[in-house]
Amino acid sequence: MPHPVVSIFLRCLTPTMYSQKEGYEIDFVSPKGGKTHVDGLDLSDPVNASFWNNDSLREATKTTLKPSQIDPDVYDAVFYAGGHATMWDLPDNIELAGVSSRIYEKGGVVAAVCHGPAGLVNIRLSDNEYLVAGKKVSAFTNDEERAVGLYDIVPFLLEDTLKQRGAEHLAAANFQPQVIVSERLVTGQNPASAKGVAEAMLPLLASIENRRA
Repeated sequence: MPHPVVSIFLRCLTPTMYSQKEGYEIDFVSPKGGKTHVDGLDLSDPVNASFWNNDSLREATKTTLKPSQIDPDVYDAVFYAGGHATMWDLPDNIELAGVSSRIYEKGGVVAAVCHGPAGLVNIRLSDNEYLVAGKKVSAFTNDEERAVGLYDIVPFLLEDTLKQRGAEHLAAANFQPQVIVSERLVTGQNPASAKGVAEAMLPLLASIENRRA
């Protein structure tokens, strides 16, 4: 049976539904665990409605795990969903960074979309190099921050920080979907990229299953 996928926060509806459809077990994780705040859930969207009408998934948002409760050796992937709150909540979460580093170094997948890459900026591997160093990535751009009026509000600019960590940041036009796969790191630029991130994760996860077989 496929191993579980850790999912961070709730802007992960499309990847969650894709992963569940493929038979992957999903655990939700938040910095403090417990009930999460649900924001911007448009139930006229069929993906959102499908998620919210699934009793087990909806209940999972009320009982998220803490990073300290995660054993990275039993997970094949970690997915960081977006939302501006991640810019404050994720970069300095040492436990979560450690989980992600371990999953990646044992051959797993690390994925993030929109502002989710805020959780990637301080992840270091066992050689003390940043996870994103030398890799191509995509994330919410400086121009997109300007467009939504939060350029001067966010605590740092994601595009700039990823570059400072040694990543090659690739930007599409504002709010257009873009997904980058670099080794086993999958990143998407904005909410429009969530479906593409999910689609890009699946063959990587299948490859892990094939190696295990």
